[in-house]
Amino acid sequence: MIELVPAIDIIEGKCVRLTKGDYDTKKVYGDPLEMARQFEDLGMRRLHVVDLDGAKSKHVVNLAALRNITTQTGLIVDFGGGIKSDDDLEKAFEAGASMVTVGSLAVTEPERYLRWLEKYGAERLVLGADVRDGKVSINGWKEDSDIGLEDFLSRYMSAGTKNVLCTEISRDGTLAGPAIELYQSIMRRYPECHLIASGGVGSTEDIVALDQAGIPAVVFGKAFYEGKIDLKSLLKER
Repeated sequence: MIELVPAIDIIEGKCVRLTKGDYDTKKVYGDPLEMARQFEDLGMRRLHVVDLDGAKSKHVVNLAALRNITTQTGLIVDFGGGIKSDDDLEKAFEAGASMVTVGSLAVTEPERYLRWLEKYGAERLVLGADVRDGKVSINGWKEDSDIGLEDFLSRYMSAGTKNVLCTEISRDGTLAGPAIELYQSIMRRYPECHLIASGGVGSTEDIVALDQAGIPAVVFGKAFYEGKIDLKSLLKER
């Protein structure tokens, strides 16, 4: 069964969701800790937390919210957004993150990412591959790099990366359905990859379709907050 990974995106200490990464589309859903507790009560074991303030400002901002979640729930948390330095990474781990998602820095400073991969190990790092029109986007999706997804993945998978969070930006927050063909193409090339599909999930059926397509894990957020995913039914199948 596909691994279910709920997402909490944070702006100014609040749980929010955006559409296609546009900060002007922000919708607030409440307190991150209370939302994390709700996910834990439903039977979730893992949580994806994104510091959107951090992604925008290029340094970690919402460490207090991360620490609240890691100290007051038993969830395994992977944390991303604004991880641009050794200090940012250490602060995230010190605040209780079990894993850290790194995207932009893997584009702009590949040698530093490779050093982190060697130092912390593949189990503690998640490679963030945020894609728009086939290219990897950076800095809170505000900028597009000239690096194609295939080249990006090839470099880091060959270096030992195991966990990849791939977001199809054009679908993120739209509830229009995930880019299943994109994820299948990644799995065909890298069957050993623990791929976490992100973007576009709009229903319970979308998650079932990803599972049937052989995708190892899925991140979802807005669809749950808008009442479009029945987690209890999905968990019964486990």
